[in-house]
Amino acid sequence: MPCAHQAIANLIYRYAECVDGADFAGIRDLFADAAFTGSGGTLRGGDAIARMFEKTVIVHDDGTLRTRHITTNLAIEVDEDAGTATSRAYYTVLQAVPPVLPLQAIACGTYHDAFERRDGGWRFTERRIAMDLAGEMAHHLRMPGKLPPHVRP
Repeated sequence: MPCAHQAIANLIYRYAECVDGADFAGIRDLFADAAFTGSGGTLRGGDAIARMFEKTVIVHDDGTLRTRHITTNLAIEVDEDAGTATSRAYYTVLQAVPPVLPLQAIACGTYHDAFERRDGGWRFTERRIAMDLAGEMAHHLRMPGKLPPHVRP
């Protein structure tokens, strides 16, 4: 079993893989018993969080978001006695949608996460996302009345 820091880092990186791959079932599992707070408020539980992703992100013809979520500046603090941990990190979202959008950074911000050890493993209990900078989001998020022509509603 990996050490607590590595196990927690793996959860954070798994989130990026799930989002980039439009793996909404994976997102549901990661946040099964967690709260997720972003610009739209706080959602609780994996089903509600996965539904939010399904409704807000654009899945392209290849079945992905055509993104790469890059997580950096990861700092993890573990309280082994309590079986809890917190982390903070920066994220940068890259996207390319040939031929309409060349590769570029479309968003960056911060994650503040909380975890608990349960059944021998680590689980998210909370994720708070803040977007600090935004670029061209029209090919990433569904904005009412503003979908690009190649995206089906």
